[in-house]
Amino acid sequence: MRLRDRIALVTAGGSGMGRAACLRFAEEGAHVVVTDLDADAARATVAAIEAVGGSAEARQLNVAETAAVATVAEEIRARHGVLHVLYNHAGIPGASGIDISEDAFDLAIDVNLKGAFFLTAQCEDLLRAADGRASVIFTASVSGIVGSPLSPLYSMTKGGVVLLMKSLALKFGPLGIRVNAICPGPIATTMLPQFFGRDSDADVSDLIQGFTANVPLGRTGRAEEIANAALFLASDEASFITGVALPVDGGYLAR
Repeated sequence: MRLRDRIALVTAGGSGMGRAACLRFAEEGAHVVVTDLDADAARATVAAIEAVGGSAEARQLNVAETAAVATVAEEIRARHGVLHVLYNHAGIPGASGIDISEDAFDLAIDVNLKGAFFLTAQCEDLLRAADGRASVIFTASVSGIVGSPLSPLYSMTKGGVVLLMKSLALKFGPLGIRVNAICPGPIATTMLPQFFGRDSDADVSDLIQGFTANVPLGRTGRAEEIANAALFLASDEASFITGVALPVDGGYLAR
């Protein structure tokens, strides 16, 4: 029960890695505020948590809308008055290549970077109220550490997430608020084929297999393995860890 009696907010908690993190946080005693663009998916995660005796609530949230972000923060402020774990997980693959529309560019920025920035800003007072036990976690990517020739837009946003995390670690450190990022490698969720399937002329399975061939452990990761990393960073076991971009990538970045 490493998160007993703590309040955790997870964006994009309706599926994949986000849902796995919600379930793991609840298993360890947290009350989880599950947000997702898809309200039904958020409610399904809450139902799964409650089915095993956990505590959670669902909120529909489009992180690209700053007014909606502010509303969710205000609801947590009114209902709980504190936030111990903020997991900025929401993200999209975005358009591939550089021959893209301005709208596609703006959408990737809004979802992958702007939403996390403003949600963290809106929750600063709630994190302060955690009395030195607050943890902010971002989902970045191995593509935020090394370049991606096929996805420069995605790499740009995830690289921005990494430096945002480091900057906030410096800003929030004196307040006892820790800030870290998880950098997943290839993880077996529905987003993985979406990421590699943006080029309609490519064979998605071949692309995934080719990428996985560069993973020393020789396989894709599981959503639960990202959730376990998030649990560690959220818990007191990581009490002296801040400003870290943690690869959970099967050794991909060790090359």
